[in-house]
Amino acid sequence: MANSKELVQLSEWSPAFVEELLPVSKQVSLLFHISYLCLAKFPNLERLLRKRAVETQMLFGSSETLLLKCVGTGQNLVSSLFPMLIVAIEKNKPCLAIRYLEKSRTWVHDIIADVEMMMQSYTEHNNNVATTTSDIITEKSDTEKKTVQLSQEDQAMNETIKKLDEELAKVEKELEENAKMINAKSQELQSHIKDVTRKNSGLCLLMSVVPFIGAITKSIYDVTIGPGAAEKTISLQTQVDQLISEKSNLKQKQWDIHGKKIGYHLKSAKLQIDLGAIPSPVHLKEVQRYLSKILQILIQLKKLWGKVESMLETMKQKTFVNEDLIEDPDFKDQFVNSIQYASQIWSDFGGSCIKCAQMFKIQSKDAYAFLEIDPSSLSDDVWEKEYDSVMAQLQEIKVFEGGPIAIQE
Repeated sequence: MANSKELVQLSEWSPAFVEELLPVSKQVSLLFHISYLCLAKFPNLERLLRKRAVETQMLFGSSETLLLKCVGTGQNLVSSLFPMLIVAIEKNKPCLAIRYLEKSRTWVHDIIADVEMMMQSYTEHNNNVATTTSDIITEKSDTEKKTVQLSQEDQAMNETIKKLDEELAKVEKELEENAKMINAKSQELQSHIKDVTRKNSGLCLLMSVVPFIGAITKSIYDVTIGPGAAEKTISLQTQVDQLISEKSNLKQKQWDIHGKKIGYHLKSAKLQIDLGAIPSPVHLKEVQRYLSKILQILIQLKKLWGKVESMLETMKQKTFVNEDLIEDPDFKDQFVNSIQYASQIWSDFGGSCIKCAQMFKIQSKDAYAFLEIDPSSLSDDVWEKEYDSVMAQLQEIKVFEGGPIAIQE
C-alpha cells in the first residue's frame, strides 16, 4: 500500500505524472524476457509464460489506445471548450458556455469509462500472472525432490541476496519516512495555496480549470498577492523540492538494489537449471509488482478525470449561472488569462500521454520479439549473451522523477 500512497502524491502535482509508465513498461517486458530464459528447459511452463507475455503485449497495445484517447480529450478541452468559454465571456453568452461545458463533461465521462475498463483488464491479467507464478512454484517443488542439494556457489548467492534484501528494507524504510515528510509539507503548501487563491479571483478561476496544484503554485509567482504570500510559497516549494530530490535519489538506489538482485537471481536460476531444477519465479513476482504499479497509475488517471468532470460542473454553476459576474471587465480579463494558462498545462499533459503511448506502442510491437525464439534451442554462449543484453537494459533504466501528490480536493 505504500506504493499506492506514493503514486497518489505524484499524480496530482504535475501533468507529467503519467510518465511513470515509461520505465515500468520497459521493466515488465525485460522481466518477462528473463523469466522466459529461465524456463528454457521446461516446455510446459514455457508455454504458460508465453501465454502471459502475449496477454501483456496485447494489453500494452490497448494501453496505447487509452493514452491517445486521453490526449484527444485534453486537446478537445484546449481547442474546443476553452476557446468557446472565452467567446462566451467576451460576448456575455452564458448559455453558450453552459452548452459546451455539458458537452465536455460527456467527453470526460467517456474517458473515465475507458479507464475503468482498462483497470479491470490489468487486474484480471495480474491475477493470471499470479496463477502462473503459483503453477511454476508447484512444479518447482516436484523437481526439487530430485535434487538433494544445490551447489555451494548457489547457496553463497542466496546469502548475498539476503544481504541485498536487508539493504533494500533499509532504503524502503527511508522512502517511507521521506513520503511522510513530503505528505506533511505538501499539505502545508496546498493549504497555503488554497488560502492565497481564495483572496485572488484570478487564481481562484485558474483552479477551476487546472487540477494540478504544482501548476497553480508556479502561477502565484506571476500575480500580485498579499505581503509575504509569494515568499512563503517559494519557501514551502523549496522545502518540498528538496524532499523530492531526496526521494528521487532513494528511488534510484532502490531500483539499483533490485537490479543487483535480479542479476544474482538469474545466475542462481542458471545453476538450478543445470541441476535439473526449476528456478524460483522471482522475476514473475516482479512483473506482478510492476503491473500493480501500472494499475495504480490508472487509478490516479481515473481520479484526475473525475476531478475534471466535477470542476466543469462547478464552473458552470459558479460562473455562468450567475450572469452578473460576466458584466465585470476585470473578471473577463482574469478569466481569459486563466484559460490561456490552463491551455498550456493541458497541452503539457497531452505531451506526456503521447510519450507514454509511443512507449506502449514500441513495447507491444518490438519488446516481445524474444517470444519468436525457442529458448531451449539457444546454446550456452547465446544464452549468456542474451542474459547480458537484458541485464544491461535493466541497469540502464532510470526511475521517474516526479513531484508530490496534490490533486485539489
